[in-house]
Amino acid sequence: MSSLFGTDGVRGVANWELTPELAYALGRYGAYVLLKGCKAQRPRVLVGRDTRISGHMLEAALTAGLTSMGADVLLLGVLPTPGVAYLTRAWQADAGVMISASHNPIEDNGIKFFSRDGFKLPDDIEEEIDELIDKAAAGGKLFLGPDDGLPRPVGKDVGRVEVRSDALDAYVEFLKGTIDTDLCGLRVVVDCAHGAAYQVAPRVLRELGAEVISLYDEPNGTNINVDCGSTHPHVLSAAVTEHGADLGIAHDGDADRVIAVDEEGRIVDGDHILVICGLHLLEQGRLAKKRLAVTVYSNLGVRAALQAGGADVVVTANGDRYVLEAMRQQGLNLGGEQSGHVIFLDHNTTGDGVLTALQLLQVLRKKRQPLSVLADQLRKYPQMLRNVKVVSKEAWETNAKIKEAICWAQEQLGDKGRIFVRASGTEPLIRVMAEGPDYGLVEKVVAEVAEAVAAELGE
Repeated sequence: MSSLFGTDGVRGVANWELTPELAYALGRYGAYVLLKGCKAQRPRVLVGRDTRISGHMLEAALTAGLTSMGADVLLLGVLPTPGVAYLTRAWQADAGVMISASHNPIEDNGIKFFSRDGFKLPDDIEEEIDELIDKAAAGGKLFLGPDDGLPRPVGKDVGRVEVRSDALDAYVEFLKGTIDTDLCGLRVVVDCAHGAAYQVAPRVLRELGAEVISLYDEPNGTNINVDCGSTHPHVLSAAVTEHGADLGIAHDGDADRVIAVDEEGRIVDGDHILVICGLHLLEQGRLAKKRLAVTVYSNLGVRAALQAGGADVVVTANGDRYVLEAMRQQGLNLGGEQSGHVIFLDHNTTGDGVLTALQLLQVLRKKRQPLSVLADQLRKYPQMLRNVKVVSKEAWETNAKIKEAICWAQEQLGDKGRIFVRASGTEPLIRVMAEGPDYGLVEKVVAEVAEAVAAELGE
């Protein structure tokens, strides 16, 4: 993994770590790497963003870098990340870029690239961009003038900027076409997280016939993800029971994930959604290879539910990029994470929260069963995750006391449970997760390992 790019693009505190200067460099060097061999006389790059106040600043800097390389930039405005991925492919652009930090707090932002086929960049391409930027910075040639070693088109060859007002409409029509039933008679509460879904999600559901109660759909640039969205599902749970809704849907800041709530107010996470949709596809003979991809964080009950139905799971490293990699390598069409990133590869090239919600609603209509009944197809093992804030994530894997605590935890859990510890790819956190049949034991081992991490690496 490159030093700039984490598990989901480049992220950092906007204007401090992810500066306009870095965004400009990512535009120039990203264009250079991505557009090599491009046959178009004027390459086209799509740029979307979420609702963060820093989005305009980074968009301007990124656009300057792209156009300085002779690329034409199509500004899509506020649009979910999967919308940018879809339109990059559908509009036959040469690349796409999304400016968002997803579920991260307001002060953060991020930049992620899509290749012309709508997929996120593989590690080797990110590393090439990273190495070029690092080399230019070391030589003092990153921002100072025309001697950075890259092309410098002038006059009519400088890239142009076009504001596209039809991106939202095109994405909405695509989403509606991914299901073959209407949603008439369903009452749905939607938590838009004051983020990129605030227009798309309520509109799609209403146009398909659902009655929609839309919450947190008034972004002001500073309220994205604040006490709402997929990371605060208890807010949605209360709203569903208050309004007597059939279910609730909560998105994150860039709408590439979704968490649901059933009619009783119980949380239905990504694992539940994978089981519900996976078993439905299996019954229809449409679950490719009779397998779906999950991460190491998915509950052990997912495998049990799929195996009981005659299918199985493929387990990957944490992160939707690794889920997608396994899906493409093994010819699978469904995969995802407990956090609500779910990839329906028959429809889109990345996790898509609104699309996933539609697939879930389609199963409800076709099964004629409430979400609570469908969710009970997954019997979860007790699981606990604790995030430990650390000063540095470096060398945690070789720390003797942390290793000793992890070994002790696995011995306690035995063959029927597991302990899993990893560093966050986007935040200064070490994540400690344990799972097993006994909740009290799971709680105990997570506490012990988390205390060891905090003692060794904490603030």
